[in-house]
Amino acid sequence: MVKPEARIITMGYKDQVERLKEVADLHHAGSKCVVVFMGDPHFSGFQFLERVEQACQHKVETVPGISSAQILASRCRVCFDETTFITFHRRGDIAPFQKHLVHVLEDNRNAIVIPRPWDFMPAAVATYLTEHGVSPDHPTEVWEHLTQSEAAWKGLLGECRSEFSDMSIMLIRALDGDEAIGRNGDAAVDIQIGGQSQ
Repeated sequence: MVKPEARIITMGYKDQVERLKEVADLHHAGSKCVVVFMGDPHFSGFQFLERVEQACQHKVETVPGISSAQILASRCRVCFDETTFITFHRRGDIAPFQKHLVHVLEDNRNAIVIPRPWDFMPAAVATYLTEHGVSPDHPTEVWEHLTQSEAAWKGLLGECRSEFSDMSIMLIRALDGDEAIGRNGDAAVDIQIGGQSQ
């Protein structure tokens, strides 16, 4: 899909601003540029999208992808109408989002959580929640490297103390109504979606 003559500019979290300036310079010089992002930028990439638009000095077209949150929901059989998605994969103050997560669980909703790699990983999320009055008995799953060499940890929120890679995502299940559709991963029904058994 990528032509041999295409120029590829790689970037990481620390050098995004500088590399995006290079891309923007090429764009303003008439080159057709594509900035590739993991998953769907509308799930957990808005700060990155803002940096792209700041570099280009105008709004850019976005093409949705499949987010790890959507893949996790499929693996764990949870419905988004009963689930709140919260990402901590952002720069700046995360305190408002931490408080929001507490309220989500208090409201008996499932929570899909993307941790922050450098200071708010799954064990820290669990500690924060239990220290702020959330029951340690919430069924919890941590998945790593979804769609690749997948690994999953399953247990209770209060038991989540392991270290995980920065490619991890959490599901904290609601305590209320475990038998409700989407809250009990064992209550699976064999149906056909898109020609495949689910």
